[in-house]
Amino acid sequence: MTLQQEIVGNAMQMAVVNLRPGQTVYCEAGKFLFKTVNVTMETRLSGPSGSGGQQQSGGGMGGLLRQAMGTAMQVGQRMLAGESLAFQYFSAQGGEGTVGFAGVLPGEMRALELDGTRAWFAEKDAFVAAESTVDFGIAFAGGRTGTSGGEGFILEKFTGHGTVIIAGAGNFIDLNPADFGGRIEVDTGCVVAFEEGIQYGVQRVGGLNRQGIMNAVFGGEGLSLATLEGNGRVILQSLTIESLANALKKAQGGDKQGPTGGLFSTHTG
Repeated sequence: MTLQQEIVGNAMQMAVVNLRPGQTVYCEAGKFLFKTVNVTMETRLSGPSGSGGQQQSGGGMGGLLRQAMGTAMQVGQRMLAGESLAFQYFSAQGGEGTVGFAGVLPGEMRALELDGTRAWFAEKDAFVAAESTVDFGIAFAGGRTGTSGGEGFILEKFTGHGTVIIAGAGNFIDLNPADFGGRIEVDTGCVVAFEEGIQYGVQRVGGLNRQGIMNAVFGGEGLSLATLEGNGRVILQSLTIESLANALKKAQGGDKQGPTGGLFSTHTG
């Protein structure tokens, strides 16, 4: 069943989900807003099983041990990724129920429909909520990409069937690299999500020459850009977390970015 949901709001959107009896939706801890009284809430360390979110532990002690090891691996991956260690599960009892979710930054939300043929990848912290038939995982883009691009090292991965809701900062724009010669280059902090089949990487901004050094030092992008290649849907955001943090510090009288914004930035996170 497709999740009945509505994205409402403007500068800070939220998702209002209508649950049918027996339908379950889960979210990361901290993304829940409100619910009707007939919606139950349960917090678990384990992710969804892809079959309604029910824990399956068959096989006696061996099955329980396998389940415990699987949960420990999931928690370990999320810990390494800096994600929430637990999920909250919501189910309607005795009729339809309503539950609301939101992201943590001012910006847009998007509901993605998975049909089982293509996975979706998203930047860390983009995940808000999903049907229990959608599996949440962590994907590692590889050491070279990660050390070069920082934000590109760890990605959230969604597989299965059903609806997953993601959030980002600022406004969203949907692009397909195939419409722009097969490749686009963007600020590493602007990537929100992309379909499986898109090749994601990080490249140096220019060469080790005068113009490359000028780009890195004075251009505000540092040394790297994200690259997206192939034929598929890509979602970008207009606001990066770093630019928001720098704007807030500047408003408080503590501009840490410096006059150039590139390698001379004094931002310490």
